[in-house]
Amino acid sequence: MFEFLQNLEPLHQGFWYTAIAASFIFLIQTVLTFVGGSHGDVMHSDFSGDSHADSPFQLFSFRNLINFLLGFGWSGVAFYSSIGSKSLLIFVAVLVGAGFIFLFFILILQIMKLTEDNTFKMENLIGRAGEVYLTIPADMSGKGKITISVNGTSHELPAMTEEKEKIPSGDSVRVTYIYDKILVVSKI
Repeated sequence: MFEFLQNLEPLHQGFWYTAIAASFIFLIQTVLTFVGGSHGDVMHSDFSGDSHADSPFQLFSFRNLINFLLGFGWSGVAFYSSIGSKSLLIFVAVLVGAGFIFLFFILILQIMKLTEDNTFKMENLIGRAGEVYLTIPADMSGKGKITISVNGTSHELPAMTEEKEKIPSGDSVRVTYIYDKILVVSKI
């Protein structure tokens, strides 16, 4: 199958073998990514340390190694007859491999911009308007409830007010701050 590689110089053979192996693994990773196999970039180990699991990009990962070898191998194959100096050829191949990692990084950053965080955080309610569901007693003397919409979802939450008059059901209020996981509101 690879008879054409037998007559090549060892460096040229190395570039070809690297390019073919990296392409094969890259193809498997790509198929697993689209099929849903998320195990292509997971490496299990017994050491403890900060895993940076929330970071979108890890420099030393199996996927980045394959990206580097893909760029390194194919650029070595492509420029082998064009660049006479073998050390310059290896340097260019390393640069192209590093460029592949950089392109992957840029691609991941662009994909991460498409994500949306819809987790409910009470801090995001400050300044938002809602409607009183259960009457809120005056002067922080008791709790009522308000309904407030966040990211298209309606939430029923406990509320208090510092105002001197109670706020009846159906009135509109604005969240001024949060006190001990209770919304403090004022009438609009």
